[in-house]
This record gives sequence, C-alpha cells and structure tokens, in this order.
Amino acid sequence: MKRIVVKFGGTSVADGERVRLGAEAVHREYRRGTQVAVVVSAMGHATDKLIQAAKASTRGKISAKELDEIMAMGERTSARVFASALRNLGTQARHIDPRQKEWPVVTDSNFGLANIDLAETRRLTQRYILPLLRKRVIPVICGFLGKDRRGNITTIGRGGSDITGFLMGKCLDADEVIIVTDAEGVMSADPNKLKEARLIGRISVKEMRDLARFGAQVMHPRAMNYKDPGINAKVIHFCHGDLSASGTVIMGPNEVEFVGVRAYEKPLAMLTIIGRGMQTTPGILVKTATPLGNAGVNIFGVSIGPRSFSIYVAEDDSRRALKLLHNNITKNKLMKSVTSEGNLALLMAESERFIYAPGAIAKLSKPLARARINIIEILSSRASISFFVNWKDRKKAMKLLRQAMKEVG
Repeated sequence: MKRIVVKFGGTSVADGERVRLGAEAVHREYRRGTQVAVVVSAMGHATDKLIQAAKASTRGKISAKELDEIMAMGERTSARVFASALRNLGTQARHIDPRQKEWPVVTDSNFGLANIDLAETRRLTQRYILPLLRKRVIPVICGFLGKDRRGNITTIGRGGSDITGFLMGKCLDADEVIIVTDAEGVMSADPNKLKEARLIGRISVKEMRDLARFGAQVMHPRAMNYKDPGINAKVIHFCHGDLSASGTVIMGPNEVEFVGVRAYEKPLAMLTIIGRGMQTTPGILVKTATPLGNAGVNIFGVSIGPRSFSIYVAEDDSRRALKLLHNNITKNKLMKSVTSEGNLALLMAESERFIYAPGAIAKLSKPLARARINIIEILSSRASISFFVNWKDRKKAMKLLRQAMKEVG
C-alpha cells in the first residue's frame, strides 16, 4: 500500500478556503487507498503575529522557553482546523499535538533551535503514528514543533515544518514526501523579482540545500538532512488542489552530507595583489583569475579588501601562479605588486546550524586565539567556515576546532 507524507506550508493553509482545498486533495488520495500523514504549518503569518505580540507585551523580556510555547500555538491551531476539514469530508483524521502521548518528535531543550533525537523520534513514530495509518486514520501533525525529555514544547527553527515533513517521511518509511507551497516548484529565480524565471523539473538534494541556504524560500535547508534517498519527493503549488500535480522532483541524496571539521590534505599558498581601488573596479578580479583558470590552476578561496585581494592556490602551483599574476599586473596601472606566502593549511568547518547560530565564528576562533594560533584568514559561506592557518599549526588547530564545534552544535 502506498504511503505518503504531505506537508502544507503557511500560505497553503492561510485561510479556510485553502484549508478546504488542501483537505480535498488529501481526501482524494486517501480514497485511492493511499496511507496519508499530513504535516501543517501555522496558518498564514500567525507565527509572526504571535512573536510580535509576545515580545511587545513583555517588552522583549521573554525566555526562549516561553516563546516556544507561544509560537507553538500557530501549528497547534492549524492542525486542529485541518483535521476538522478532513473529518467534514468523511475521512477519519486526528490532530497530533505535543501535549498528547502520541506526539513523536523528541528534541533536546535548546529552545528556538532544538536538535532532533532521530532514534527516539523514529521509535515513537513507529509506535503511535504508523498504527493510525494502518487503521485508515489520517494523522495531522504539527510542523515546526518538538518536545524535550521533560515534556516542554520546543521549536526546531523558523520554517521548520519542512523539516518535520521529511522527518516523518523518513520515520514512517514513506514512499513519497510532497511539499505543498505557493510556488509551482523550484524556480530558476524568484518569479517575484524576475518574470523570466522558469520551473526546474528536477533538482538534487545538494542543489536544493544550497538554494535554501542562500535565500530561496521554497524549502528549509535543514529539511534536506532528513531526505531519504529511497523516498520520492516533490514540491507542488497548492492552487492545483491535486497531490498528483507535477512540480519539482527532488533527487538523492547520493552521499551523506558532511558535518564537522576537515582539512585539505596539501599545503596552500596565498598570493596577494596590492593596488588602488580593488573593491570599486569592475572586472578586475575576473581579469586576474582568468589566466590562472586557463593554466589549470585551481583557486581555493578569494578575499577582497579596499587596496588588495588575495587568492589561495595549491603550494605546488604557487610559483606558476605568481608568474602569471605578475605578468598581469605589469599590464594594469591599478595593480602595483604581488606577494606570496606559502605553507598554509585550509581547515573547513561545516554545519547547517551555522546559518541559525549567532556567534559561530567567534566560538570557533576563540580557542585558536587562546592557543596563540594565528589565523591568516577566515572565509565564510553560510553553512561553511574556512580557516587558513600556518601549516605547522594545522593538527592543533584541527583538534581545537573539533572541540569547539560541540559548543556550536
């Protein structure tokens, strides 16, 4: 028997008419014999309004624990409304709330950005949610929410209903996870900003994660951590009112996403060009990097300052790169000189939580400073932070960064 998890975003359940449209789509699939579990977000902008009211009424003096309890009301209400709509259509349905014993999502007590206990969540899902599906009951589960070991309601990060959808798909061994939103699927650009944007028919988990990390609103990046390669997934528009509608298919993952600290195995060199107006001269970086690319020299990182920019290359390529860059600056009046510093190590820390954890760079770099390890450069890209240190310090720096990662989460 086919088993699916359908997650409805806030815009998809923004009012009674849209709730009815979604419930009818679920009901039609249910009548085909499919086992359906539903995950819902708060209706419309309910969570934003709850946060505003909570902070205004307390003048901002509210604990993360209290705020989670308040924010949870959006999803708790939405689940009840959606379950009622399903029952009105003649379908057996039950809302699943963190205050019920059947609640499956277990987390730690990191209020506002709780970590999910996957093993315990799977155990409870199999114990309480799966039997409902087998009895032809549709569970309507609150997205975004968790419960810690003490019974406190937690939240797993704004936009976390996507996470709940894929989490339930994984724990229920579903055949498919369907994300219902206010877009036709994943687009080549934001259609509100670029009318030429087109629908992407298929996208990999890695591509989806990167799109979400860098601002695409269609999916929460952490949701991809729970995308099982054996489970189909797609994003569709709520307006179709049909769960079989085409949209964007999410493929993979083909490999486990790395989380932690790792080092590039060979030493690097930093080549720095000094000159005037580096940040305000269009095309200067392209003109500089193009000869390196043509010569097959890989660039590991670039940093730009007002009067200089640095390019990181493999130590083995540094002499060749230095010559190419020097040839370039002799033909450009803005560039004055190029310097080279070798025997550098590249250490890369990667975690989805960097996006939502303020102070991640400070927490990672402080132990290095206390150990008197000089950081040549820090380059960050949302969920990745790269540290360049002297080669002789790499092993000690690796150990310290791995310890510090535990604090960041």
